[in-house]
Amino acid sequence: VQLQASGGGSVQAGASLTLSCVASGRTLSTYSMAWFRQAPGKEREFVAAVTQHGRKITYANPVKGRFTISRDSAKNTVTLEMNSLKFEDTGVYYCAADERYRVAASEYVYWGQGTLVTVSS
Repeated sequence: VQLQASGGGSVQAGASLTLSCVASGRTLSTYSMAWFRQAPGKEREFVAAVTQHGRKITYANPVKGRFTISRDSAKNTVTLEMNSLKFEDTGVYYCAADERYRVAASEYVYWGQGTLVTVSS
């Protein structure tokens, strides 16, 4: 499966952005999906994940209550709605897919190219 992430941009703290990840090659319903992010000079970190059928969702503590992950099987898309953005949310956001439900970046097989989110304080 090929993943294409989009929707990043430069915003001020408190603003909202919605990232999208579109899949091609195979239907997304086969995979658990996740978003990760990587800030400059830091390791890639988990943001959110959703199972194949959307019944289980996990969020990293820093984004709980502000970010929402969802999937649309008809559009073969997973989105990450980000509200009340903070400076520390800045980074390159990646979508990832795997047949298993995981929160560790090292365990995901398929990755999108990343989309940059910059939040100014």
